[in-house]
Amino acid sequence: MNRQTKQARIDEYRRLCREQGLPLTEQRMVVLDVVLDLDDHPTADQVLEAVARRDPGVSRATVYRALESLARVGVITKACHPGKAVRYDSRTETHHHLVCLRCDEVIDITDERLDALPVPDTSALGFEVSDFRVQLRGTCRRCRELEETP
Repeated sequence: MNRQTKQARIDEYRRLCREQGLPLTEQRMVVLDVVLDLDDHPTADQVLEAVARRDPGVSRATVYRALESLARVGVITKACHPGKAVRYDSRTETHHHLVCLRCDEVIDITDERLDALPVPDTSALGFEVSDFRVQLRGTCRRCRELEETP
């Protein structure tokens, strides 16, 4: 992520905190900065490792709470797949994911055809859809190449 885009995202978070009356803590700012720098769908533990290099005094619980808070206000999103660690995504615009079932890598994919898929009417179930992302699961190039190597 380039410096200008990163600063715009940080400014957006500051604005959201003011609007929603959320405390703008130093720890949340460090966590946001790390997620924007990593830009590769990090797990909470990966964020914790990077935060610890910048500020060793930040606890695991603080990082986890900060990630949840950042996701709740919409400045980052969660990229989840069943049975695996939650990953956090700095991209909030519409895009989809390729998920490797062997190494758990998450790869962004943008495709207008996926964007155009109709969202089913879930009102009869009392469910309101607020986000729509497609997740394609399979095997990444690196894992396939490792399988083919004798």
